[in-house]
Order: sequence, then C-alpha cells, then structure tokens
Amino acid sequence: MSAQPEGPGGAGRVRPVPRTIKAIGEALTREKRARFYGEVLTAEQGSELDGVLERWWLDAVLDQVPGRRRRYADGVAGRNLVPLPEPRGESER
Repeated sequence: MSAQPEGPGGAGRVRPVPRTIKAIGEALTREKRARFYGEVLTAEQGSELDGVLERWWLDAVLDQVPGRRRRYADGVAGRNLVPLPEPRGESER
C-alpha cells in the first residue's frame, strides 16, 4: 500500500481537462458523454454552445476527483457527514 496519490497531478490535484469538445467528451462517463454530445450537436454557435461547453467541462473536471461518486452518494444518504464549524460572529471577524 502506498501513500502516493493515484494518477498524475499529485495530492489534491486532478487531471487537467482542456476545454475542447473532444477532451470534455473523453473525460465524462459513458452515460454523461451521450448527453454531452447530444447538447453540443444541437447548440448554436455562440453563447449557447459556450454555455454547454462550460457546464460540461466543469462536470468533467469534477468527475476526475477520486471518490466523488461515493462521497456524493454518502451525502445524499446522510452517511459520513462532517459537522461544519459554527459561523463566526461579527466580533470574531
């Protein structure tokens, strides 16, 4: 067993995903990839296509985070929750 992080990038880093249609599509899961290409192929050039690429690029980057699916499922199910610290009052800022 090793303390080294899995994959390139080092601790706390994810594999970079270039903001291209090809790179985004390759970084997504199979089921997400199909939806992504469906949106890309029907989006009009300009702000609509830019919005589709931005939204799916962010999803592709987050999909690279190790354990994301498990942590998301745990959060939805209310498992392994970590309490947040109390908000600081005005006098503590």
